[in-house]
Amino acid sequence: MINIACPVIGEKEGRLIKEVLDSGILASGKYVSQFEQSFARYSDAKFGIASVNGTASLHVALLMCGIKPGDKVITTPFSFIATSNSILFCGAKPIFVDIDPKTFNINSIEIERVLKKEKNVRAVLIVHLYGLSCDMEAIIALKKKYKFMLIEDSCQAHGAEFGNKRVGSFGDTAAFSFYATKNMMTGEGGVILTNNEEADKYGRQLINHGRYSHSLHTILGYNYRLTNIAAAIGIAQLEQLESWIEKRIINAKKYNEAFKNLDFVKIPYVPKNCRHVFHQYTIRVSSIERSKFIKYLADNGVNSGVYYDTVLYKQPLYRRRGYGSVICVEAEKAVGEVLSLPVHQSLSENDVDKIIEVVNGYKK
Repeated sequence: MINIACPVIGEKEGRLIKEVLDSGILASGKYVSQFEQSFARYSDAKFGIASVNGTASLHVALLMCGIKPGDKVITTPFSFIATSNSILFCGAKPIFVDIDPKTFNINSIEIERVLKKEKNVRAVLIVHLYGLSCDMEAIIALKKKYKFMLIEDSCQAHGAEFGNKRVGSFGDTAAFSFYATKNMMTGEGGVILTNNEEADKYGRQLINHGRYSHSLHTILGYNYRLTNIAAAIGIAQLEQLESWIEKRIINAKKYNEAFKNLDFVKIPYVPKNCRHVFHQYTIRVSSIERSKFIKYLADNGVNSGVYYDTVLYKQPLYRRRGYGSVICVEAEKAVGEVLSLPVHQSLSENDVDKIIEVVNGYKK
């Protein structure tokens, strides 16, 4: 079976992990600091704060923007539930708006429609889904016009670009995940980015029990620290990220060429000014065909995945919170049609050729 994801762990990761074990300093230390600085520099941001996972990173990113109980935060309903849950962690209220059907990302026109009618919208939390940047030109224009805080959920978009600028450097804060299936990983882990020095200082307190000095705790904080072991893996992975992204892009281009004339598949759309890093290669298949197609793929040795099959406001947690009347037409259509195929850097040429052969053989 060709798997939908396959983490790469090489010699460099093993060597750095051994260095950490030999040092005896397994909790946060110099490897964490090195990883924070390297990832911030890679992402065109001034400051990076390593954390225990992507969800914690989202929580802290929102807190660094001053999100508090009662605030309203616009976001997308088409994402992993950590996106909107992080808003709830702050006691704030998610306001879901629809997506662009071509990119699957939050629709800037829908953002403005809500901003015009909703009072006291404190922030917008966008998601660069599947490895593709949101329309940052339009969103930054809205930020200037309406003066909201902007948080980038970049958990699937390491190295993605809009207009030659990397995601994670546009907003007031940004969150990344290094879960095992991401384009680069630390097993579990995350990073919060910002260009604001005061926000960086506050975020460092938030992840470390609100600690101001060794024995002085001045704010309510959390135990969200990353370990040296995880950071060591991240250091090695980051060195290889660009080559892995290029492999994903090459694989995606082969699929696009092979599938462009299939009448039952709609290939991913990539705006000309964006660098899509293909955390997922996500096609659209009619909702009538999708289950049958997934079974066909599996029967022929190709694993696939549906990310995501339910809009967030229809999750039981959100229904109980009164979100039953929300309707985002494009997001609801997308959850019935999206399907991701293996695109990761561990695929061999034979793997890619087999996937192409299997997909092309479906109607035959």
